[in-house]
Amino acid sequence: MTEIPYFDSLMGEEQKEVTDSIRLLLRQTFILERKYDRRTGRFQYNREFRLCNKHLEFIRLYFSISGISVCENSQLGVIYIQGETLVGDKLPRLATLYLLILKLIYDEQMESVSTSVNVYTTLGEMHEKLGSYRLFKKQPSPTDIKRTVTLLKKYQIIEPLELLEDLKGSSRLIVYPCINVVLMGDDVRELLESFMDEEPGTEPELETEAEPVSWTEESGSEPGWTDSTQEEEQDDTADEE
Repeated sequence: MTEIPYFDSLMGEEQKEVTDSIRLLLRQTFILERKYDRRTGRFQYNREFRLCNKHLEFIRLYFSISGISVCENSQLGVIYIQGETLVGDKLPRLATLYLLILKLIYDEQMESVSTSVNVYTTLGEMHEKLGSYRLFKKQPSPTDIKRTVTLLKKYQIIEPLELLEDLKGSSRLIVYPCINVVLMGDDVRELLESFMDEEPGTEPELETEAEPVSWTEESGSEPGWTDSTQEEEQDDTADEE
C-alpha cells in the first residue's frame, strides 16, 4: 500500500500502467497519439498514449507536486510535460540546428494546406536548408548525424523510415507534431538569424541546457531535453534486430 487512494484502488496491472506512463513522460517528454509503424508502413494508434490518457488526471496531480505540468494537445495528438524544476544536459549544436530547420520545414508544409499533422522530409533537404543559412562550417560526420537523429527520435520529434545504419541524404524522415510544441515559428527565425550573425570561429550561445520538462530559455517557452543518446542507440539497435 502506498497510502495514495487513487493508486491503491487500482488493480496491479493498472498500477503498472500509471507507473509506466510517468516513467515514459520523464524519459521522453512527449507521448504521441499515433506513431509510424515501420513493419506495417502505416500510422498506428499508440497504446502508451491511451494508457496515459486513461490516468491523466492522477498523473497531472502527481507531477504538480514538483511543479511540473502535464499538457494535452488534442489537435496535435500529444501529451507532454513542462516545467522549470529539472535540469538536463546541453543540447548538442547539430541537434539544435536540426531542431530549428525541422520546425521551418514543418511550418512550410503545413502552410500548403496539409491534411495531416505529420510531414515528411529528407536528410538532404535538411542539410540543403542549413547550407542556405550558412550554418554548416563543415559537413557533420555520419556518426554525429546518426547520434543526432537517434536523439530526436527518442524525444518523438522525428521517425526515420530507414534503419539508422542505412541513413543517407535521400533517407526520409517523418516530422512528428511535437516539433510544433517545441518552438514557435518566429522564435526559430530569430534563432537562425543569431547563428548567421556569429563571428567566424565562434560557437553559438544557443547550445543551451537541455531540460526534460522545462522550456529552453533561449527559445522562449517550450520543452527541453535530456540526453541519453548512447543508451537510446543501443535500444534502437535492439529494435532493429
